[in-house]
Amino acid sequence: MPKQVRTRPVSGAQARAYLSKAEEYLAAAAESLEARRLIAATSLAIHSAINAADVVTGVRLGRRAAGQDHDQALTLLGQAGADGAEVASQLSRLLLLKTKTEYEPDEIPPSVAEKAVDRARTCVVSARRVVAALP
Repeated sequence: MPKQVRTRPVSGAQARAYLSKAEEYLAAAAESLEARRLIAATSLAIHSAINAADVVTGVRLGRRAAGQDHDQALTLLGQAGADGAEVASQLSRLLLLKTKTEYEPDEIPPSVAEKAVDRARTCVVSARRVVAALP
């Protein structure tokens, strides 16, 4: 039996707030990347994409994932149209880095951090497009 996805409702105003958070995390990720703070850049990119996912599912489905497992957001994104598929593709790759980036002692190579920021940027672009369609 598939796991039940816990969700919370999202209003248009909340979706805009999640977009603001996604953009702030992305800006901080880009600044950290430029300063060669690669762990911070990667972690911030991941959080930017998570917030962008909340925007897309919030606007398209009226809800966001609320469970501890970020993979549940991928399930919802799969129901959120083309923008959801795009964000899911990027977020799934970023989530693979989350444990290593935030909890392991390993360094993050520059190429990995750069790609993480690029993936987050793609997610934020999709989130902006979705919010722009709100009334």
